[in-house]
Amino acid sequence: MMSKNLRRIAFLLALITAGLASAQQAKPGVLTAEETKKAAPATYFFRGQSAPVQIRNAGGFRLSGDKLVLAALVDTSGYASDVQAKYQGLLITEVKLSIEGTSLAPGQYGFGFSQDGKFLVLDVGANDLFTVSAHNDDKLAHPVPLKVVADGAGYRLYAGRKWVSLKP
Repeated sequence: MMSKNLRRIAFLLALITAGLASAQQAKPGVLTAEETKKAAPATYFFRGQSAPVQIRNAGGFRLSGDKLVLAALVDTSGYASDVQAKYQGLLITEVKLSIEGTSLAPGQYGFGFSQDGKFLVLDVGANDLFTVSAHNDDKLAHPVPLKVVADGAGYRLYAGRKWVSLKP
């Protein structure tokens, strides 16, 4: 009788432990505002300076294994005009990404959308890594400075009406 009760207790404890373990690992997808706020840095180092991150203009997504991809606009007012022209935000990825078909290794980067419809990725020293063509979404009802949305097997990083595809 005692061993049956012990087995039942052990089984219940195993179920509870498994439930707690799965509850601790968040599900993949676009991050909520609260998740983004917890994950995004308050300041970001780029080209020899630390700039405040605009948490209200931040977004990202989680992949299986709790790997994150974050993007946010930063205050570039202290930067030289040539850097400001290219650098608008931060891009932090814990996984290899494909941005419009161009591969990007895990790491921390700067990014910007140019006036001529390009998306630029820079290393933390403000050196150009690559440029790809961005898309324009004229049908977007309410453009915001920055957001991330799910798009099939990937995601879209929007800055206003301009966007690029991010695929893990």
